Amino acid sequence: MDVFIELYQLHESHIYTTLCNYAQDNRPKTPGKLQCDEKQHLLDSDYQSQSTSINMMEGLSTPTVDPIFNRTIENPTSNFDTMVHLLKGNIGTGILAMPDAFRNAGWIVGLFGTMVMGIVCTHCMHMLVRCSHELGRRTQKQSLSFSDVVETAFRTGPGCLQKYSGLAKTLINIFLCITQVGFCCVYFVFVAANVHDVVKHYFFDISVHWYLLLLLPPLVLLNWVKSLKYLTPASLFASIVTCSGLVITFFYMLQGLPKMSTVRGFSSWSQLPLYFGTAIYAFEGIGVILPLENNMKNPQDFGGWTGVLNTGMVIVAVLYTAVGFFGYLKYGEQAVLGSVTLLLPADEFLAQSVRLMMAIAIFLSYSLQFYVPFNIVWPIIKNHFNTEKSRDIAEYVTRTVLVFITFLIAIAIPNLGAVISLVGAFSSSALALIFPPLVEIITFWPENLGKNKWILWKDLTIIFIGFAGFAIGSYTSLLNILYPDE
Repeated sequence: MDVFIELYQLHESHIYTTLCNYAQDNRPKTPGKLQCDEKQHLLDSDYQSQSTSINMMEGLSTPTVDPIFNRTIENPTSNFDTMVHLLKGNIGTGILAMPDAFRNAGWIVGLFGTMVMGIVCTHCMHMLVRCSHELGRRTQKQSLSFSDVVETAFRTGPGCLQKYSGLAKTLINIFLCITQVGFCCVYFVFVAANVHDVVKHYFFDISVHWYLLLLLPPLVLLNWVKSLKYLTPASLFASIVTCSGLVITFFYMLQGLPKMSTVRGFSSWSQLPLYFGTAIYAFEGIGVILPLENNMKNPQDFGGWTGVLNTGMVIVAVLYTAVGFFGYLKYGEQAVLGSVTLLLPADEFLAQSVRLMMAIAIFLSYSLQFYVPFNIVWPIIKNHFNTEKSRDIAEYVTRTVLVFITFLIAIAIPNLGAVISLVGAFSSSALALIFPPLVEIITFWPENLGKNKWILWKDLTIIFIGFAGFAIGSYTSLLNILYPDE
């Protein structure tokens, strides 16, 4: 009974305060105000004396539910599923281009630069997830996409930025589409080029364009799979094949290594932007981080020092550095083809098997990269169809058309290595190094940026590096495509 009396007094206090405030705002001051103040004072004193009991009741009657860790997901992925997808989302054609990246940087710059870039990119992934969780709690949404995070940050951020929230979301979607479609195009060319070389060596020689055409139907069928959960077997098999191919690649790279003096420790300044573009392309997983985390059964296991993200990215960074260093040391200035598999001995069956292994692995990884641009395009198209059947048909048609678009662009790619560098410098640097720190600044502005605003200065430094790589790397890569012989 005492508890109900206390709750009634609290409720009376709240109503009385509202009425007094209204009277104060709409009438001149009168002696009645003193009575309101006196009454309020007495009620407040009584409420303060019983605050402990009421707080206990509030805690029991209105529990706080964290929307991030209480998601409703139709087909959630386990930690193992997420790790497999994370590795396949980051280990693609980029890792095989790392010897070319080291050639453009020199082995000293490449060795330390790649490790530093791996740390920075992983940190930016953590930023994105942290901001996603914070903004999700603010808006009571269970999950947010990359573009949703940016839009919500602008919309709930400083007043001068709120009107640009729609523009920011559109910009992110454009960069995501360019990046992921670029990955898909490079995957198309990579698979076709490696299969072409194997068939040419053992059987006959036909144009690589025919292989692109032959790859089109199976890729369409593979990308009709709608759920990441059902793509796990393909990603797992691709991971096993990739590991096998990398083991054999290391077997060839580590044989008869020349002395360190045969390769350059430092390259020219003009080639460094090409290194940056290829290396940032290699850390290509920023676009799939939130889709993977959003689909987890236990999202709390994604972050942390020993979480899924750090564990996966440590493996990725070590592999990138090792392939780049030993590949450049082994092949030197010959590492210009955009894939170390094309440098393996053509007359040995084991070497040819590596090309097929990596081609199969990249083929199966196409659908994971395709997942992001489809989820950007499909909601726009879906609203034009009313029935469930028409939506199903439209979804399959949309998936087919998008794969066909990447096929058409792949035919026009003249230089695998140069296009990898361009996609990395233009899109990947913006998504991986510019937008995450920018979103962190806006999300936690101005109170929660650390002592002496150290988070602000840290983020501004990353943004500056990302923007420099974006501008200089894109310009240099474009020149390398237009004038490859200069």
